[in-house]
Amino acid sequence: MRVIKRKKLIGIILIILIGMLGGIGYYRYNHFNQKIIINGINVGGLNAKQTLKRLQQKSASQKIYLKNKLIYQYQRSGSDFTKKDLPQIKQLIKRQWTFFPSSKQQSFLVEPSEVTKHEDNKTAATLKTKLTQENLHRQAPKDAYAVLTAGKIKTVQAQAGNKYNLQALLKQYHQQEFLPKVELTAVYLQPLKAKSRQVQHEKQKLEELSKRSVEYRVQNNKYKFSTKSNLQRVTYTNGKYKIDSTNLTDEIAKINQQDATLQKGISFKTHDGNTVQIADGGSYGWALKSERAVEHIEQALLTGKKSLDAKQDIYGVGYLTYGTGYGLSNNGIGNSYAEVSISQQHLWIYKNGQEVVSTNVVTGKHNTGEDTPKGLWYIMYKQSPSVLKGSEVGNANYSVNVKYWAQFTNSGCGFHDASWRTNWSSDAYLNNGSGGCVNTPSSVMADVYNNLSQKEAVVIY
Repeated sequence: MRVIKRKKLIGIILIILIGMLGGIGYYRYNHFNQKIIINGINVGGLNAKQTLKRLQQKSASQKIYLKNKLIYQYQRSGSDFTKKDLPQIKQLIKRQWTFFPSSKQQSFLVEPSEVTKHEDNKTAATLKTKLTQENLHRQAPKDAYAVLTAGKIKTVQAQAGNKYNLQALLKQYHQQEFLPKVELTAVYLQPLKAKSRQVQHEKQKLEELSKRSVEYRVQNNKYKFSTKSNLQRVTYTNGKYKIDSTNLTDEIAKINQQDATLQKGISFKTHDGNTVQIADGGSYGWALKSERAVEHIEQALLTGKKSLDAKQDIYGVGYLTYGTGYGLSNNGIGNSYAEVSISQQHLWIYKNGQEVVSTNVVTGKHNTGEDTPKGLWYIMYKQSPSVLKGSEVGNANYSVNVKYWAQFTNSGCGFHDASWRTNWSSDAYLNNGSGGCVNTPSSVMADVYNNLSQKEAVVIY
């Protein structure tokens, strides 16, 4: 009988213990351990509903620190937590559950299911603005780079800076964006190192370029330009070369001084074998356009082209702005030209070195300062018939018809017939000359017209 009572008692005790353990287990399975933190808020010992209520009450403001310095603080319009977040919280209770009570601290981040994204985006944008302002007075790092200078390739070492890496800091923020206190660790922009693949690639490209040269042909002269000798400084960044063109510009200036004919004084051998000096002026000739020549030479070096003709780089002034006389002998005049002597009042025209026309003419009136301008000109255009309109001393507005017209100055001087003229004497130009043109007898004007060609030189002395 006593044995039965004892067994019964033990059974009752076991039932009580099992019940107590079950109750404790049930409680612990539905409650957080003591040192559990969600979004920076301690929820230790709370069940899911209690935790949700606390999260709704506590997560209304946020402070953002960088290097322990408060850089932004704002008040949210709400916590964004709703009843829809209860399953998330219950899952966390299961994740943190331990058989025995634990005092280990654990932190979790929970994104509310109805988070106000526009508010978080606005906060991130404001943070980016503040970080950008912080960077204004900070030094950016300087990347290492390769450079070709004075014919040698060297590497300029990187320099560290203290500008913040905004992308990295914003990434840190997004990892903590639901915490009431966000602590950002300073991350700085890093320069490209000298041993990087990019800098080594730059060196390789400059090495290839350093071996190139191009022959630049200017009429009968040939000039050699090489990367090592003529490119003062070259870098290669982001797939593009950057060239200091100073040396090339100086070389083109030297070539112009030596070879160009534009508005330069020249020695001219006249019809009678004498040599006269034609002063600078006029509009005949050519010169190299420095910017264009430099660009073409650089492109030839960059692409490996071996030779260039300078003809594509010349220019002129006046009617034919692309220049005249390039490649011609006789100081760029060539062997086909018109020669006018003011003192002799005579015109000679040469074709391929042979005289084809010789005639007396009357040039601009000397006593009124309307002399035909001396210098080196060229035939701008021809027209037959033509109406000449303009002004002259004593006649502010005239209009005359001519059969043949060949203009050679921008001011309106040219060769034309003058059927109205009666005085063809050698001194007529002194007091009875033209308004600046070269009056030519009607009897020979057709030959003159037919033997003048556009772009050919007109030498007046």
